[in-house]
Amino acid sequence: MKPIDSELLNHLPTDVADSISAIMESEHFNGHFTAEQYSGLLAQSALSDTEFKLALLPIAAARAYCSISDFHVGAIAEGNSGAVYFGANIEIQGVQLGQTVHAEQSAISHAWMKGETGLKNITINYTPCGHCRQFMNELNGIENLAIQLPNRPAYTLQDLLPESFGPKDLNIDARLMGKTSQNYQLNDESLLVKSALKAMNMSHAPYTQNHSGVALMLKNGSIFNGSYAENAAFNPSLPPLQVAINLLLLSGNVLKDIDNAVLVEHSQGTISHLAETQSTLEAIDPDIRITYISL
Repeated sequence: MKPIDSELLNHLPTDVADSISAIMESEHFNGHFTAEQYSGLLAQSALSDTEFKLALLPIAAARAYCSISDFHVGAIAEGNSGAVYFGANIEIQGVQLGQTVHAEQSAISHAWMKGETGLKNITINYTPCGHCRQFMNELNGIENLAIQLPNRPAYTLQDLLPESFGPKDLNIDARLMGKTSQNYQLNDESLLVKSALKAMNMSHAPYTQNHSGVALMLKNGSIFNGSYAENAAFNPSLPPLQVAINLLLLSGNVLKDIDNAVLVEHSQGTISHLAETQSTLEAIDPDIRITYISL
């Protein structure tokens, strides 16, 4: 991991800043603090939990990939395990704006892909847009989620999205991050294909049944998975490629390092991610190899 900009830490006590730098500059850091790391940093800071998360927001926002807007948004999500996950907005030049990942989506999908089945709270440096409020309405345990902004009391999603439309209105019981999984199988020895299949089996697609997963391999052999996160309102759904790209960037890598990709999706789904996956990867680098498997 590249050295962290010291200016992002100068508002924190020196000893805490040094501890954060040591963790984040480690080659093993991949965009989140374990529960043990976070509790240790929090105690060392002598700040309240809310104050400390707000103090970490500039670090999260600095990870934004936003050359179109140059508007850096950061988010910090705490999973039920106590681990803390960074998130930041992502914009990809050369493709339509629908491929954008919002900071809240970034932090939430980050936590989800690392095994969390719910969130305690999410801290953001700007008020969530309507798109993100709707995205959060799909979450498992959303009624217990605290949403924290600078200089304001914590909100519930009900405060920000009254009279909401969600899965229950479509008679859907499944929730994003819920303890559900698919059981698709594929006889292929490729590690990249196996990774994409694993992501497919994590996917949440109760409205189209387009269970799908993407795996990206970098030139150094690292692999990043992404599962499809569908939403009752359709448009806020997060495609599997964006979920994988999010993990790649939060781990300190760059898009030009992608060497090849695999998309696996359900053949009986009512939509497909193939065209958008191909066009987005083409915009990033025309030489990226893409394998497509329909099950």
